[in-house]
Amino acid sequence: MTAPDPTASLPADVAPVPAEHGPVRERSALPDVLRGMALTGILVVNMQDFAGFLEWQQHGLDNVVQVVTDVLANGRFISIFAMLFGWGAAGLLARQGAGIFVRRHLLLLLIGALHFVLVWHGDIISNYALLAGFLLFTARLTARALLTLGVALGAWGQWVWLTSALAAFLRPERPRFAGLPDLSAGHSYAALVAERATEFWPNVIDGNWYNGPWLLCLFFLGAAAQRTGLLLRPHEHVLLLRRLAVVGIPLGLLLGLALAYLNTRGDQAAGALAIPVRMSGGLAGALGYVGLIGLLTVAGRLGPLRAFAASGRVAMSNYLAQSLVMTTLFYPYAGGLSGQVGAALSVALALTLGLLQLPISAWWLRHFGTGPMEWLVRTLVYGPSSRTPDVSRQTEDVRS
Repeated sequence: MTAPDPTASLPADVAPVPAEHGPVRERSALPDVLRGMALTGILVVNMQDFAGFLEWQQHGLDNVVQVVTDVLANGRFISIFAMLFGWGAAGLLARQGAGIFVRRHLLLLLIGALHFVLVWHGDIISNYALLAGFLLFTARLTARALLTLGVALGAWGQWVWLTSALAAFLRPERPRFAGLPDLSAGHSYAALVAERATEFWPNVIDGNWYNGPWLLCLFFLGAAAQRTGLLLRPHEHVLLLRRLAVVGIPLGLLLGLALAYLNTRGDQAAGALAIPVRMSGGLAGALGYVGLIGLLTVAGRLGPLRAFAASGRVAMSNYLAQSLVMTTLFYPYAGGLSGQVGAALSVALALTLGLLQLPISAWWLRHFGTGPMEWLVRTLVYGPSSRTPDVSRQTEDVRS
């Protein structure tokens, strides 16, 4: 299953910045471009879940597309989202304090629960919102301490997955776990909602227990980036960005090839081993992408990639819209296409929707200044008197 285990870093909106906080700064393009690209990349990977196909049963063009997805996208963009979540949450905590931080994440927990129950079982907002509580204990940690803690948690997460993979290798060969919901014909919307309502808390608790160390690793890496100003002042970190790109991209590609091979096999052992390979390769590739996009930002050579910034600024609205569109197309109570298309057509649909969201997001921002869900979250957190932020302002806002 390639649903997020997490988009995720999805956005909260920009908190109001009083005039006494200093002069208005130009908005840095780097966080928004990364977020917008990650949003489309995550949708590409999640199509396996929406469309209901199995990676190891793809053939021909579908298999080629699945391999490309594993090598270039699988694990990478969700890692970027999770790091951006930690980056934004750390900034929110530093600016607004624990009270606003807790209020916001309780609201995100509610939104995630509604998304899970009413729309799609692959929601990650609620998982992120609960795990964000650990960031409250890191408010005074330095970037170096956060980096050390993140590395330790990442190593722990990898150890958990590797021991699970070893246990799978020692058992008799078993079929690979698909992780897909039952979307056979005849399942009504009401029946699916009732089923997901009973699954919500077990899913959140089990997901955070199993994936928590790795997600916290990514959160803390993002929080370390917030401490250093890496994303807002990339010109001060050119050497680091170059190292990330030079090391991360080749290592990510190598591990992506290993993941693509494991995803051609249908046995349980290959599925278990694919998890640590996906996550380690995803992190390496994500850091490589951050380094590369950061260097392009510093050089003023983002070019067409700058269009992703608008989508990144309304990422929560776009993420929820993606779930609505894809479940409408594939789920049995509407389009009913689940299990009828392979990777090639699924990825084409994902890219079409993701790219369509770029001009729509830009238009929406020009007319309204913020996304509908971003506006709702800001209003509920800060009150109805909070104003829509000027588009030129840059704050380290939570993207959850």
